Amino acid sequence: MKHVIDFKYVDKGSLNSVGGKNASLGEMIKAGIRVPHGFAVTTDAYLNFITATGIIDNIYGALVHMDPEDIKALDQVSEKIRSLIVKTAMPVETQKAIEEGYGELSKEYHDRNIPVAVRSSATAEDLPTASFAGQQDTYLWTIGIAQVMVNVKRCWASLFTSRAISYRIKNDFSHEDVLISVGIQKMVSAKTSGVMFTLDPTNGDLSKIVIEGSWGFGETVVGGYVNPDKFIVDKVTKEINERTISQKHIQCVYDSGKDEVVHIDVDEEMQLERCLIDDEVQELVRIAKIIEDHYGSPQDIEWSIDKDIPFPENLFIVQSRPETVWSQKKSMPILGGKSSYQIMMDRGSKRIKI
Repeated sequence: MKHVIDFKYVDKGSLNSVGGKNASLGEMIKAGIRVPHGFAVTTDAYLNFITATGIIDNIYGALVHMDPEDIKALDQVSEKIRSLIVKTAMPVETQKAIEEGYGELSKEYHDRNIPVAVRSSATAEDLPTASFAGQQDTYLWTIGIAQVMVNVKRCWASLFTSRAISYRIKNDFSHEDVLISVGIQKMVSAKTSGVMFTLDPTNGDLSKIVIEGSWGFGETVVGGYVNPDKFIVDKVTKEINERTISQKHIQCVYDSGKDEVVHIDVDEEMQLERCLIDDEVQELVRIAKIIEDHYGSPQDIEWSIDKDIPFPENLFIVQSRPETVWSQKKSMPILGGKSSYQIMMDRGSKRIKI
């Protein structure tokens, strides 16, 4: 049994071992995409943990006959299970494997306490017919093996949040069939982060790439804490059709004094400054097209730009998943049924926002 696997050894065929998020990271590495280095704690390690420690019966026994609409009962059961997982000691062989993986990552970057992101990666997430994404936890800027161990168990426990339990019951997913892996990945010291779609998420236009970004870690964009800058780019010509610069008042950063990730106010002079220059937009577009071509379908991509590395080596992809809203709708002509003359007239009448 493998307790950990380096990202470079996993791909889409590793879903059952490392979950959707980690499998996608390995797949992108194989496609030549720049992904922060790291490794996955496997679903076998999780299964061994709940089995070898004897807590498996307590977990699944507590979920029998749960009513997904009974919020109070869900919260009580969730708290009981998650507390049990966090308080239970991890098997020695799993601890040793994680220590070795973290040690190798630290040696690679000549930092014995390398900051890492500890991310949940469930086997049922990123499915085209379900919305498991975002149900499990992520812990940014985790420093030192002791905190890594704690956060791995917190990620395992997040498989049993009230929301996750309710969703599985309502959608007929067996609790026993949804397993969890954890990704441990070098942290990007982000000056700017965000998301991009290889179609226009507002109307499904496949000829566009839409990029949204803000200062700091991507949590502010993904979590909706800030109104991000937005760039709409023609997928073929690479022309930037729109640049919408918003007032970005909050950023997510690591506070070394508090030793934690915090939300802070953005300096006033930076709030209305664009977070991406055109060269960065174009490089993100280039990468997005490679990812979409590799997967053969529209993608929802998370990216981050490292402030300590020169361009373009500082652009990293930290996640890519299938776009699930427009991809499930009935296929329509790319041009929306318009003639080429109508398309040209539409483009000619558009006002570019700067």
